[in-house]
Amino acid sequence: MLKLSNVDTFYGPIQALRNVSLRVEEGEIVSLLGGNACGKSTTMKTILGLVKSRQGTIEFRGKRIDKLPPSAIVRAGISPVLEARRLFPYLTVYENLLMGAYTRTDKKKILEDIEDMYDLFPVVKARCKQTASTLSGGEQQMVAMARALMARPKLLIMDEPSMGLSPLFVDRIFSIIQQINHKQGVSILLVEQNANMALSIAERGYVLQTGEIVLNDTAPNLLSNPLMQKAYLGVA
Repeated sequence: MLKLSNVDTFYGPIQALRNVSLRVEEGEIVSLLGGNACGKSTTMKTILGLVKSRQGTIEFRGKRIDKLPPSAIVRAGISPVLEARRLFPYLTVYENLLMGAYTRTDKKKILEDIEDMYDLFPVVKARCKQTASTLSGGEQQMVAMARALMARPKLLIMDEPSMGLSPLFVDRIFSIIQQINHKQGVSILLVEQNANMALSIAERGYVLQTGEIVLNDTAPNLLSNPLMQKAYLGVA
């Protein structure tokens, strides 16, 4: 479904990604792991066209997207859940959901999808008339996920969904991610620092260090890899 081949990305003269290759197959959850400032968010921004790659190719469902603007990439079927949620703080929860469907014109189905989001995220329904700025971090994360799903994506890219959340909300968020994948058939690229949680629900994973892929394997193999355990899983 998604394929990055030998992607290089720069910020001015500084190279942020070097020869990055990864893939997400249809129906998969794939984790992109690494520490702070390793290139995870840059990879996501490059896929979404927010930062342009200098070398390599990015394909989605067999077509190149690395030359497209972000709006066209969203219309092609990729929807982001951005780091720190990035909701519209002074709009209501309901209005934030409508913003997620801005590329769509099927008004009746948009309203039906909002009801589906209320079923998937009961707290979103309970808070639908509140402004987004009044919600807790975990509630905002659920609204951000629901808003992304309103675009009816084929692929959901999530940037650090566990950031700043309590352990209880982290467990709930990751359970919902699995539901979205299994019940709605949405493929997911999970950009995360919490390696244990991410690999517990993923089929495969990639590990970034200083802008390069240094490990890639099935999730069980990564969890048992001594290098992975020492660097990311807190095992001496």
